[in-house]
Amino acid sequence: MFFKLLAAFILVPLMELYLLLQLAEVTSVGLTFLIVLVTGILGSILARREGVNAWRRFRLAMAEGRMPGTEIQDGMMIAFAAALLLTPGLLTDALGFTLLIPAGRTMVRHFIARRYRGSVQFQVFQSGGGPSGPGPFGQAPHRQPRRHDDCDTIDATSVERRA
Repeated sequence: MFFKLLAAFILVPLMELYLLLQLAEVTSVGLTFLIVLVTGILGSILARREGVNAWRRFRLAMAEGRMPGTEIQDGMMIAFAAALLLTPGLLTDALGFTLLIPAGRTMVRHFIARRYRGSVQFQVFQSGGGPSGPGPFGQAPHRQPRRHDDCDTIDATSVERRA
């Protein structure tokens, strides 16, 4: 995994540089610089808008009592897209804009789900209980813990004696 990441951090910038140089050769250096600048500005505007929308959907899901799984995934992909769009380059911009479009995020989400299906296990915990099965100290799975304030309260006053 380390070598794959290392290769990506070396190869992607080299490919980006090559593509930018080719674009500058075909058009001009000024136009290439303008394209990089405009995609960065446009990307930051779109990322902000999509981020606000994702945050709104997250809060709505929480208010409705739903697990905001898709909303969290969208937020993570939007943050990643913003980082890609702030990086100068054509490949990173293409991937970044793909992640900013809701249909693109859905496509990536389905790809990741197919890729990692069966390799991840989820366990749901509910408030007041643990996973199905006995709790950590052998109590029944969904039994409420015993409250200590059910006992009689003894009122006392402490006296400090000095010798």
